[in-house]
Amino acid sequence: MNILFIMYDQLRFDYLSCAGHPHLHTPNFDRVAARGVRFANTYVQSPICGASRMCFYTGRYASSHGAQWNGFPLRVGEQTLGDHLRREGMSCWLIGKTHMKADAEGMARLGLSADSEIGARQAECGFDAWVRDDGLWGQGPDGFYDEKRSPYNEYLKSRGYASENPWADFANAAVEDDQLASGWMFRNADKPANIREEDSETPWLTSRTIDFIDQAEGPWCAHVSYIKPHWPYIVPAPYHAMYGANHVPAPTRHAVELEDPHPVFAAYQQNRIARAFQRDEVRQKVIPAYMGLIKQCDDQLGRLLDHLEATGRMDDTMIVLTSDHGDYLGDHWMGEKDLFHEPSVKVPLIIYDPRPEADATRGTVCEALVESIDLAATFVEAAGGKVPDHILEGRSLLPWLRGETPDWRGFAISEFDYSPTPQCVKLGLEPRDARLFMVFDGRYKLMHAEGGFRPILFDLATDPEEFHDLAKTDTHQAEIDRLYGCLAQWGRRMSQRVTRSEDDIKAMRGRSMRRGILPFLYDGSEVPDDLTSKYRGPAPRTPEDL
Repeated sequence: MNILFIMYDQLRFDYLSCAGHPHLHTPNFDRVAARGVRFANTYVQSPICGASRMCFYTGRYASSHGAQWNGFPLRVGEQTLGDHLRREGMSCWLIGKTHMKADAEGMARLGLSADSEIGARQAECGFDAWVRDDGLWGQGPDGFYDEKRSPYNEYLKSRGYASENPWADFANAAVEDDQLASGWMFRNADKPANIREEDSETPWLTSRTIDFIDQAEGPWCAHVSYIKPHWPYIVPAPYHAMYGANHVPAPTRHAVELEDPHPVFAAYQQNRIARAFQRDEVRQKVIPAYMGLIKQCDDQLGRLLDHLEATGRMDDTMIVLTSDHGDYLGDHWMGEKDLFHEPSVKVPLIIYDPRPEADATRGTVCEALVESIDLAATFVEAAGGKVPDHILEGRSLLPWLRGETPDWRGFAISEFDYSPTPQCVKLGLEPRDARLFMVFDGRYKLMHAEGGFRPILFDLATDPEEFHDLAKTDTHQAEIDRLYGCLAQWGRRMSQRVTRSEDDIKAMRGRSMRRGILPFLYDGSEVPDDLTSKYRGPAPRTPEDL
């Protein structure tokens, strides 16, 4: 079996028609959901691009792998999907974005060259790269944001888009009165990007995926990682005009959230991103564009599904649809992602398994608490391997796909290291203290903040919109204490003993005794005779005796 692991960047869990969106029709996401299982309570282990992706790729929590912010290198030696799947005879390929930053110092220390096979995989998060393009080709006074080559920019130049940076000048910009109308400016979000739709980012990556599938020999895992619907919020015609202000929901926010807010929450409410999304005119331009980008993603998914069906690959390919985090879009007085409200930390997850064992669950919804790190374990088991649970901290989802009810986790965890941000500076924190933790048990959600702050607590049973912070008073101290107990239990997990499995340790017991290491004996009767056989019998003659 093959695995098509598709990730959309910054796709909210509730912006799909199968998840109940009132206006956005996504028939191809729905098509996969009808053939598989939609996991309705899936949480990322960090609500920021790079850290979240490293959790997906390693199957480990952010504090276990350490790459907790965009641009934090994933240390040399951290095992990833590619390492685990290749052991099971499955190749592992990247098509699109990873946000991976190579540990250049670690590679140099070990003498690993980036152009060697091992070095290239270390630099590409364990993947073999069919095409890597992280998609943000910003350019400013100090040069490009991303210093790697852009295959997408090269493609655009080959198609006649004459510019040093056609990603910025065409794919993510419109034209107004013969002037560039950049997608970086929210006021331009309702304009059509100045590019042929078939040349825009999402169709381009779909074409590269089809190229890969047509030549691939299995079994393979292909991680197809789209940059959209991540900002810049601008989309080519006809998608720019499919939705309007009448399709923009009222923001999920309440004045009570501004009353004595938690200091970290307040710092984020007051940043530039949040202030922009607190403006109605911003939401009325951005959200229709965001919906248009998702609609384009859905159409391109349909193109990919049609190709799989036409080539017979639908019968031997597991399909996984998910996102690295959500988007506040003005909810909770916020923009972007970062904190632990549902629009930010909860993501879509749909899995189609073509094997007969999954027939009983097709078209169903699973309400179990799922973590993004569960996918790595799922893929290893789907490839026929035993999950190395001394390394992978997630759990395989295959039992749920088979209609079983496994003994499951009682709470989900997410972490956020905001040490590089202006909010850390504003709060006067040292980098080591700018860390947040979420514990969610399916009803109560606790946010713990290092640095001496009080917690935040929401009861999603009585307050599903997460407006009322119950930790402002002591009325729910018992729940706070209980969830802190869960956090402590998680904190005591065995996360760094990755070189010896449980089975390895059991097999080691007594091995040294069977190799003659017998300390602390009085007369040897304490152990079986065969262990002391080499130390009994006639004494050998010394050199003086000879």
